Amino acid sequence: MKKYILLLVVLLPLIAHAQSVEAYFEKIRNNKAELIAFFSQMPKGGDLHHHYSGSVYAETYIADVFSKNYFINTGTLQVLKQPPANADKKLWKQFSAIKDSGLIESYKQKLLQKWSVKDYNGISYPSDKQFFETFGGFGLASWETQSEGLVELKNRAKKENVSYIETMFTTISCDPLKTIDTSYDHLLEQAQNNKDEAATTKLLDALYRLANEKGAKACADNFNNYVADLHNTLHIDDSSFTMRYQNYVVRTMQPLAVFRNLVVAFMSADASKLIVGVNIVAPENNDTSMRDYWLHMQMFKYCHAKFPNVKYSMHAGELVLGMVQPEELTWHISEAVRIAGANRIGHGVDLPYEYKPYQLLQYMAEHKTAIEINLYSNEFILKVKDSEHPLKLYKDFGVPIVICTDDAGVLRSNLIHQYVLLAMRYKFIHYADIKHFVYNSIQYSFIEEPEVKAYLKQKLDKDFDRFEKQVLAVNVNN
Repeated sequence: MKKYILLLVVLLPLIAHAQSVEAYFEKIRNNKAELIAFFSQMPKGGDLHHHYSGSVYAETYIADVFSKNYFINTGTLQVLKQPPANADKKLWKQFSAIKDSGLIESYKQKLLQKWSVKDYNGISYPSDKQFFETFGGFGLASWETQSEGLVELKNRAKKENVSYIETMFTTISCDPLKTIDTSYDHLLEQAQNNKDEAATTKLLDALYRLANEKGAKACADNFNNYVADLHNTLHIDDSSFTMRYQNYVVRTMQPLAVFRNLVVAFMSADASKLIVGVNIVAPENNDTSMRDYWLHMQMFKYCHAKFPNVKYSMHAGELVLGMVQPEELTWHISEAVRIAGANRIGHGVDLPYEYKPYQLLQYMAEHKTAIEINLYSNEFILKVKDSEHPLKLYKDFGVPIVICTDDAGVLRSNLIHQYVLLAMRYKFIHYADIKHFVYNSIQYSFIEEPEVKAYLKQKLDKDFDRFEKQVLAVNVNN
């Protein structure tokens, strides 16, 4: 009996504490400025759906290419170290010449608008194309500024009270695997056309053996050493911040290229505590992505059997009616969850169109398959917001929810912005729910070291206690 009394003595003040913060939250939830101030101070745990190159702000990339005096095509704004051999020399200028002509600020502005969604007017160009084309623009600068970019992301996260980032860092290049006979592309396509799982598995077995023979493991090990050196040299982890990495494959490539990259990605993640997972990226509505979606799910299923300890999240259901044929909205999330065995799903926006969506939601809830919600990304790329977003369905069925940014640099956004949108648009979401989502971001992270995950949870406990006391102090004084 004494134990229960002591427990009540400890818990009752905490419950009253949380209820008071809830009351303050409800009081301010229609005031955007007050919500920004609230969420700026609130501990936000982790950002689990996070693309490295798209999260660094374009200013960093622009400063890099300017400082290196690269060439820019003044018509297309393409930036290269050297112009193509057959290029029209009149169109290509070095940045030093741009500066001498007094047009430096004009070109900075043009590149900001090309390499992000800054000043996008919503009319002149499709929003999804605007978003995805930015990556090809700053690709060179992104690769050359990885040290600066990682430090930028860490410092920004700490200022925003984000304690963990799980970033999709890069795909792994492995030149020896590029010598594998490309006739496998046709064979894989045939197997997919027939939905022949046995034939697909047989082909993947052969390709897996070839990948091993040609040195896939050496490529994975070299990459892991590179990431570890970068991470440790930059002192990315400290007492208030932790970062881990996902490898990814690009789904718009031909089947052989996707699979060989996937094998190396899984090998890498299996051998490293820093690289905690695998993902698949690029527009889901791309012709190749749509054609090979079934095959990609078989590839993930195959790699999971080879590397059962590797976790993976998948972009699935980042589609809306009108973007693809209606029947294509009915199966992507289900295949990613049930066939590929994804541990988390990124976006999941077309959930209401899925075949038997209630059963799918129950399956995700039972298997603790978390959903990565990217509110502003979905609004900008897909034009989905408010009640059209399936957030309430996921919540009502008990699917674990995490709130994420996607590509904060390209979208000129941050995690604070996502929580403000959450609070203002969805009145069925309360402070207790938000706090739960924050804890989910650590619980459903792919962190492999139990002690690291435990530390981040304990840090959240302390940070929330401090934050809630600050909120109550303001509430009492006002």
